[in-house]
Amino acid sequence: MRIVVIGHGMVGSRFAQDAAARVPGAHVTVLGREDTAPYNRVLLSSVVAGKQDADGIALVGPDVEGVDVHQGVSAVEIDRSRRLVTASDGSVHRYDRLVLATGSAARIPQIQHVANPDGLVHGVSVLKDLADARGILEALPKARRAVVLGAGVLGLEVATGLAARGLAVTLVHHADRLMERQLGSSASQVAVDSLARLGMTVVTQSSVVRVMERRGHVSGVELANGSEILTDLLVMCAGTIPETALARRAGLPCERGVVVGEDLASPADPAVFAIGDCAQPPEGGTGLVAQGWDQARRLVDAWAGAGAAPRDDAAGTDRTNVVRVKASGLEVVTMGLSGKFEHGDRLLRAVRISDPAVGRFVEVVVHEGRLVGATVVGDKITATELQALYTRGLPVPTDPAHLIVRPIAGAAPAVRSAKDMQDDDTVCQCNTVSKGRINDAIADGCGSVEDVSRATRACTGCGDCRSLVKEMLATAASGTKVPALAGTGEA
Repeated sequence: MRIVVIGHGMVGSRFAQDAAARVPGAHVTVLGREDTAPYNRVLLSSVVAGKQDADGIALVGPDVEGVDVHQGVSAVEIDRSRRLVTASDGSVHRYDRLVLATGSAARIPQIQHVANPDGLVHGVSVLKDLADARGILEALPKARRAVVLGAGVLGLEVATGLAARGLAVTLVHHADRLMERQLGSSASQVAVDSLARLGMTVVTQSSVVRVMERRGHVSGVELANGSEILTDLLVMCAGTIPETALARRAGLPCERGVVVGEDLASPADPAVFAIGDCAQPPEGGTGLVAQGWDQARRLVDAWAGAGAAPRDDAAGTDRTNVVRVKASGLEVVTMGLSGKFEHGDRLLRAVRISDPAVGRFVEVVVHEGRLVGATVVGDKITATELQALYTRGLPVPTDPAHLIVRPIAGAAPAVRSAKDMQDDDTVCQCNTVSKGRINDAIADGCGSVEDVSRATRACTGCGDCRSLVKEMLATAASGTKVPALAGTGEA
């Protein structure tokens, strides 16, 4: 089976590896626009914040045969009648099945003087790829002030990262609250207060309408409310647009993204599939890499004859829908139902605690004995516990208040060390990798975080589990296996 994958990002590269390893007789050709190995885009904001090195976010995957990768080569034409893909280097690739994993592009708002014939004005940037991150890093030594446009997940991460580097940061957002897709008004206000304590200025219900420049470099911005802000750097985090141009030219149905069915195939061509940010499945796109990874897994399962695994659990909850903000000095995690949602269903139970004085907000939503949503601001331990309950679909106490007022035994202990975890506890939430699986990989000879990542895919998502994996490696190197707590203790 000849499989051509267009796109070599976090989703396309994972699909290619798994398809080559599991689909009988598969030979996979990958066309990747960027002239680099796949890397973790989730950690780009950490590179800007100085918490990760630009050269240290490469994705480490399993070594598999049957994958032919063309880096720095993009697809320019799809001939569906002949099942051919023409690439930018002139090569032509025949396929039996074609997978579009073209991702998305940064949305650039309509702002006066934001660009000139050579591109964006110097000092103005988006953050969508490694080149963007390196460009921001190059501008930092001469920058004292920064404006970040957009207070979604990426905007918060960039703003707090620049503030942690000592810049005076103004965060500008068009809506009346931060992360309006995930946070309600109370949770947003707690986040705003936390940002103020970090020395940041937050402006909501406004946007940047004009860029002012001096000697070819941004010197300030004008807001929709008429105010002007001096700045040396403008980073636009105003959302993304699915990359559909290639699919549209090929005559595939596209709306916001490439329209696909439950089987991830285009309704116009059963040999063409789309996954990740470029896809528009029936349930809609979340923009989260976890959804793309889940789509890649489902597609490989189907082609490998493993059967179509259900996307959701019995309650109709998408367990991949977890949003975690990796911000310096601000903890925000949401999952499932969050923000402004309808409480009218009597089977839907919601409990919240708000403590603005200490920057803490927690809300949980329970349906038929399972956690179906949560919002946590300023409480990392509670967020970890709730995420374990949510992603694993574990039963919760009859009274949802107990999820907030006391820890849940067996769900996810208030972990500060790997030695406090049981073997079946999840270390890597992004890839659902347990402590026992990591211990087994170490026992099989994995001696570094990269080795563990290659064997288990731990640490290839948000990176929060990296310190735990390092601890387990260090303990193993000392000759003592990381112990597990006795019992299972599921709630």
